Amino acid sequence: MALPLTASAHRTTVSRLAIVFVCLLGIPAGVGAFTFVYAKGFSYLSTDPRACVNCHIMQSQYDSWQKASHHNWARCVDCHLPHDFVHKYVAKARNGWFHSKGFTLQDFPEPIVITPYNARILQENCVACHEGLVDAIGTPACVHCHADVGHGEKAGLGGPFHEEEIPR
Repeated sequence: MALPLTASAHRTTVSRLAIVFVCLLGIPAGVGAFTFVYAKGFSYLSTDPRACVNCHIMQSQYDSWQKASHHNWARCVDCHLPHDFVHKYVAKARNGWFHSKGFTLQDFPEPIVITPYNARILQENCVACHEGLVDAIGTPACVHCHADVGHGEKAGLGGPFHEEEIPR
């Protein structure tokens, strides 16, 4: 038969459990907070295009956007995020997760390629802004013909062009 714990032993057991609990929560919370601050996480809650170059890998996209035809009319979020509040922050969270994972594990494509999920958002935003024009012609994939509108000529870190991408 087990003997009941004394008050002192009970306090020691509770203290040890509290320390374990604090470590299990505190260490990941501390690492997460450090990473958020180090990665300038608050900047991603803004609409400032400079947030996109927090990761140096996006510098060429930012530079080319500054010279592209939509520079005076659209910021990154206008084209690349849904416009309603809930879906915008769902997309930001989703993209943030995949960007963090990709850059941490270095398992992203170079040059950067838009995902099908983000291409749908881009298409919806093109159609929303140019509704009067596309009503007359239907809604083909806008970037099929207008790939250089947002970022000018092909942007990216480089790498070889695919055969179909070589300018003729």
